Amino acid sequence: MNPSIWELQTFYRKRDIIIIGAGFTGLWSAVAIKEEFPHKSVLVIERNSVPTGASTRNAGFACFGSLTEVIADSEKMGWEKTLELVKMRFEGLKKIQHTFDHSEIDFEMCGGYEILNDDAALSKIDVVNEHLKTVTGLEKTYSLNQKKIDEFGLGNSKYLIENPLEGALHSGKLLSKLLEKCQNLGVEFLFGTEISELSEDENSAKVKTCNFEIEAEKLVIATNAFAKDLLPEIDLVPARGQILLTDPIEHLKLNGTFHYDEGFYYFRNLGNRVLLGGARNLDFKGEETGEMSTSDNIQNHLEDFLRKVILPTQDFTITNRWSGIMAMGAEKSPIVEKLSQRKICAVRLSGMGVALAPKIGEIVAELI
Repeated sequence: MNPSIWELQTFYRKRDIIIIGAGFTGLWSAVAIKEEFPHKSVLVIERNSVPTGASTRNAGFACFGSLTEVIADSEKMGWEKTLELVKMRFEGLKKIQHTFDHSEIDFEMCGGYEILNDDAALSKIDVVNEHLKTVTGLEKTYSLNQKKIDEFGLGNSKYLIENPLEGALHSGKLLSKLLEKCQNLGVEFLFGTEISELSEDENSAKVKTCNFEIEAEKLVIATNAFAKDLLPEIDLVPARGQILLTDPIEHLKLNGTFHYDEGFYYFRNLGNRVLLGGARNLDFKGEETGEMSTSDNIQNHLEDFLRKVILPTQDFTITNRWSGIMAMGAEKSPIVEKLSQRKICAVRLSGMGVALAPKIGEIVAELI
């Protein structure tokens, strides 16, 4: 279908900046660019009717990170990179709270918890707290709180580590408010638009679809787990996160966001329902997929975890099951860099996109 002259001169006209991907990274980048360069034209292109990678399909954690996760990161990347990542999450969560009223996005600074069943991480908690003090300003970012095991009704849980810096939010409402903020700043959108090819020359970058082509001065690729579709050489793999949700539980004791096994399991209360996700470490290769389906193996395992750990004395019914696609790589740090004179990528958020994207948007604006 050939575009009309009206379409070519409006919807498909040349822009200063085109952002590909309308998830958290793309929208926070659009906001940061328009705030820094209000006169630049910004177009966000999204292939689906709503963003469906991870931004609207996650567990709604305003995620700071668990003790064992920080320990694992420090052992793999060293403390310098680990603290950079922690600082980015810490400041990203602050920016969310500064930008939106808590009631608009159902934000609750409920605190985060991690279940441990051995004391290996406990022996390192003082060292971790000493390092994190430079970021959080707290003497004890992580502390042992055994009383809350019974208070939350948890089973098969030997130790419980508390972290006051983590919260929960409504991912759909956050995305809606970001879209509203973008529109108020003059950002334009094309939804339901599949990109087939990117190219650039000395004059401009080009985005090609099956029906039309749009030029831009700069391109920002913010498609996270699906970046390989446009950037085949980039170091990332898709990682599916599966989730289930119970019906309302009478007298539910659970309150907060919870982690287990270096964050591979995560759960929270959604009102008086339980939302549980994870367990991809049961089948890393099988979960390296962009398919947004669920598997019996992992769903059954999540139900077993729900039964033994979260609701050991209560019956439950599962009402919803879904999955989202994260992006992982050889390193946990996100890839935010110039690929060429006209192309920038901002991808590989390692399941921490809610907290990381506000700061990544600022970095993208600086690279522009």
